[in-house]
Amino acid sequence: NCGKISYPPRKACPRCGSVNLEKISLPKRGKVLSYTVIRAPPRAYLKYSPYIVALIELENGAKILAQLTDVEPEEVKSGMIVEAVFRRYREQGEDGIIEYGIKFRPPIT
Repeated sequence: NCGKISYPPRKACPRCGSVNLEKISLPKRGKVLSYTVIRAPPRAYLKYSPYIVALIELENGAKILAQLTDVEPEEVKSGMIVEAVFRRYREQGEDGIIEYGIKFRPPIT
């Protein structure tokens, strides 16, 4: 009831504790607030190193942590505009199950 926007979705508001939550669609664009380049990743991500993880503020003010794609580490800047894309994250286990999810990239102009 307090208006806090949370991602990923939760059963209760982290700010006020309300369980009367409304699902909304998040904006697809935002800006990079801060970022880091992961050069020593967990074992499951070794073959994807180096990769970039950023704190992104979406156009509605929600903040999410996400991986950046389609950009080199030296090209990333705080304040740069990014857009959400559906991309491959990794392969899981010996069966090679492919996991997909949301990453962000600079907009294609």
